[in-house]
Amino acid sequence: MDYRLTDFLPTTKKELELRGWDEVDVILFSGDAYVDHPSFGAAVIGRTLEAAGYRVAIVPQPDWHGDFRDFKKLGRPRLFFGIAPGCMDSMVNKYTANRRLRSEDAYSPDGRHDMRPEYPTIVYTKILKQLFPDVPVVLGGIEASMRRLTHYDYWQDSLRKCILCDSGADMITYGMGEKTTLELARRLSEGERLRDIRDIPQTVYLSRKEDIPGGIREDDIVLHSHEECLRNKCAQAENFRYIEEQSNMMHASRLLQSVDGRFVVVNPPYPPMTTEELDASFDLPYTRLPHPKYKGKRIPAFEMIKFSVNIHRGCFGGCAFCTISAHQGKFITCRSKESILKEVKQVMQMPDFKGYLSDLGGPSANMYGMGGRNKNACEKCKRPSCIHPQICPNLDTNHSKLLDIYHAVDALPGIKKSFIGSGVRYDLLLYRSKDEAANRAAQQYTRELICRHVSGRLKVAPEHTSDRVLHLMRKPSFQQFYEFKRIFDCINREEHLNQQLIPYFISSHPGCQEADMAELAVLTKELDFHLEQVQDFTPTPMTVATETWFTGFDPYTLQPVFSAKSPREKLAQRQYFFWYKPEERRHIEQSLRRIGRPDLIKKLYRK
Repeated sequence: MDYRLTDFLPTTKKELELRGWDEVDVILFSGDAYVDHPSFGAAVIGRTLEAAGYRVAIVPQPDWHGDFRDFKKLGRPRLFFGIAPGCMDSMVNKYTANRRLRSEDAYSPDGRHDMRPEYPTIVYTKILKQLFPDVPVVLGGIEASMRRLTHYDYWQDSLRKCILCDSGADMITYGMGEKTTLELARRLSEGERLRDIRDIPQTVYLSRKEDIPGGIREDDIVLHSHEECLRNKCAQAENFRYIEEQSNMMHASRLLQSVDGRFVVVNPPYPPMTTEELDASFDLPYTRLPHPKYKGKRIPAFEMIKFSVNIHRGCFGGCAFCTISAHQGKFITCRSKESILKEVKQVMQMPDFKGYLSDLGGPSANMYGMGGRNKNACEKCKRPSCIHPQICPNLDTNHSKLLDIYHAVDALPGIKKSFIGSGVRYDLLLYRSKDEAANRAAQQYTRELICRHVSGRLKVAPEHTSDRVLHLMRKPSFQQFYEFKRIFDCINREEHLNQQLIPYFISSHPGCQEADMAELAVLTKELDFHLEQVQDFTPTPMTVATETWFTGFDPYTLQPVFSAKSPREKLAQRQYFFWYKPEERRHIEQSLRRIGRPDLIKKLYRK
């Protein structure tokens, strides 16, 4: 597949000249390398605007030191600058849970970790406002989306204002931004001024009280002010419940929060995209490749997804530590089978494709085709999760549509195997509803998943063994993991397969005590696991777990919740993952005596 420079969105003055352009409408500044692929947000927004007739350029990973030449090289855009800080939060990308610098940035050429600043949203905006003070700057992407209101920042260990205050930008488009950005571009190109555009869904802006359109209305939700949250952690916890509920409602209210004498105004989100709209986004003319400027360089994130296909958007799991539903929403939008097959055929044309799709999935592997049976009930629902604390009886959990996609893809000549690399929700597979057809489809899916779509290791995420901690995580009881493992082992025996189940676990999650981790070690030892897929809980903006961790209160009950915070407390929990390492034994035995659980020593170290 040979592509010319003009097949990519332009990134330099020379590439503008190749297209015969002397001006562009929108310039996007990206914290990631430019990969022209539907998994990379800057490419999606750029291609969406291009398809609507706008001239768009991307400046990937500009040098923010020195004379700012990267910020000046394309001049001023006709409409606005867009900031796309990256597919991952910049601080999660840069630092571990222990605040140590990561050795690799997966979204940079050759994994270099010096290609983006901390908080690129703020750094890039301040530079652009210094150079072009009269040009609007619009923020998008995960970093701004999750910082649209007062939020806790783990790396600075402080409560921060809406990112519009710290950056000086004019507007945030939060969540998945295709529709918002198109509408904004249309309004600006018709001559409206950005400061007068106040009614686009899924946008955030700052306003004086007297300038809020319609004033403060009866159906608005006025949150505790930023200043009140600084004084009172309980106010911050209480705010978060409203923020999360409104992020996941079909008909949300406008949110207002006072800060520095002004108001942050969060307009309700757009309705979920239709299948046709999502298809249109994925069917844009992506080359699916890194820009030619990276020739000979490896971009780790691209290598991971280049032979994968995303089949839906949204996640109704509502896990306490995850930002997907806050960014994409809980309602599932599925691509059509035709659109999925079209993309699979594109992947098959790639020169180094050997017949194996690395992932045919989505934010969660097995939610395709699922949603509420009674849509009227969904329109009134405030639950952040459709499957916690129990699976909603209105939820259609039928896996038939997903099986149809798998069968259609696997029937293509040239596809040897399609793997499922996304996380599988085994609680959806074990659920028994009143719909017997759905129950049969779940059993069929389970068998086909294990027999046809696993590359020797199936990764699942029980996350913990304590049901009390799991409840705070919004995850199912560990008893369900036992049941799924039993089925997994049984199918492997019947089919003469030798595959492994690889569970993911988290330490130091809010509510988790050291004794919970000690019991986790014993239970996973009894299951014959030597854990490898483990992590320490990392507080990230706009998750219920982070708000609980920072405030000390459950935002939904306002009851106190313990969290391990000091490095010593966190290390004390983490060590139990590695009970099987000889060098850890002495520390673990001492810890078990200290917490009054010497009874567990014999269970871990029988000899």
